[in-house]
Amino acid sequence: MNNKINIAIIGLGQIGIFLYNELGLKKRYIEKITGKKINIIAISAKKKDKKRRFKIDKKIFYSNPLNIFKDEKIDILFECVGLSDGISKKIIEKALKNKIHVITPNKALIAKHGDFLSSLAEKNNVNLEFEASVAGGIPILRTLKESLNTNKLSKVYGILNGTTNYILTEMENSNLPFDKVLKRAQQLGYAEPNNPKLDLNGFDAFAKVRILSALAFKNKISKNKCIMEGIEKIELKDIKIASKLNLRIKLLGISEIIDNRLFETVHPCLVKKNSYIGNVNGVMNAVITHGKPIGESVLQGEGAGPGPTSSSLLSDLISVLKNNVNKPFGLSSSKRKKIKAFNINNYTNSLYLRFEVKDKPGVLSLITNRLAKYKISIKRIIQTPDKKNIKATIVIITHKTSEINIKNCLSIFKKNKYILIPPTLIRLYS
Repeated sequence: MNNKINIAIIGLGQIGIFLYNELGLKKRYIEKITGKKINIIAISAKKKDKKRRFKIDKKIFYSNPLNIFKDEKIDILFECVGLSDGISKKIIEKALKNKIHVITPNKALIAKHGDFLSSLAEKNNVNLEFEASVAGGIPILRTLKESLNTNKLSKVYGILNGTTNYILTEMENSNLPFDKVLKRAQQLGYAEPNNPKLDLNGFDAFAKVRILSALAFKNKISKNKCIMEGIEKIELKDIKIASKLNLRIKLLGISEIIDNRLFETVHPCLVKKNSYIGNVNGVMNAVITHGKPIGESVLQGEGAGPGPTSSSLLSDLISVLKNNVNKPFGLSSSKRKKIKAFNINNYTNSLYLRFEVKDKPGVLSLITNRLAKYKISIKRIIQTPDKKNIKATIVIITHKTSEINIKNCLSIFKKNKYILIPPTLIRLYS
């Protein structure tokens, strides 16, 4: 690689524009530690004249990013568009084929096409770096690829989405409902202003779980059917009840090897208030690994916002500038294996079940009898009557039961005239 490095940035949203500014501010420092002079020679986004946080050089602006490859000699390309397919995939694929190093925070694309793109990078002897795709500024991917590489890992899990963690924390602290806290998160830039769905429904965290699995267990990115649930159904009522039980709700991403099979999931969990994970609040992310001989390792840091993401993008840049050509997943594509899926029907948890019911005699016994029929034993019951509206809230904490039992059981409750809305289910994590 020459001492003069030409850079292109595709996508000037919250992350892309922040990165653009950071590269300008840290240009001299980067040269000092790498011996390389960086120069942004091309940028691209949908709109040239859009009002942005930082001023751009319109002389290097391209409306069509694919034209950059015809007109410019690029050494490193940052893809910050964020699509799982379409222009994001086209740009990265073309860059790798043209022996251009690629750096991206695009977890959706890596989770979907990472195997193909990593083999393409290896074939052309260039880097495909994506540290920023998981857990914001936390260097978890490099830790898995390098620092923990000789350990046999059995589990990696944690809080992988800063947006949802902020919302759950703020609901508890402010006593405000979900919709109002979401608006606050959008105003602060923690949630997408137009469509935050991919954060809220668990998809964002699940894409990160797929990537973590591939690095932790040295496997191909799995396509297994898994549990993926978000926080949209969590109400302030659930957070208050959990608090009285000395519990807290967190959206956890979990990947582990059970009986030599791969288990991946994302769903809300009730965790103990005095646990480590129960005290990771706000936009913070935390990733915990279990392995031998190291035991348990914890990494924590900010996981939402352009600042932490840009920190990881620049970390990848430094690695590339130091002529470190790495295998994207730490191991050659040909040597990464496929792991069979663990049967999710056998996944077991204690459960928090909240029923909103008509306050009629026999409703509680109806619920408990149905649970017993499906071998779901009860640990605790909390009843809160609403005499004014002739309703009641019934919360049941169960002993451990399997997913198949609870799935079959809850399907019956959806059809009962005394149960006003489908029951809320939150798994307890221990």
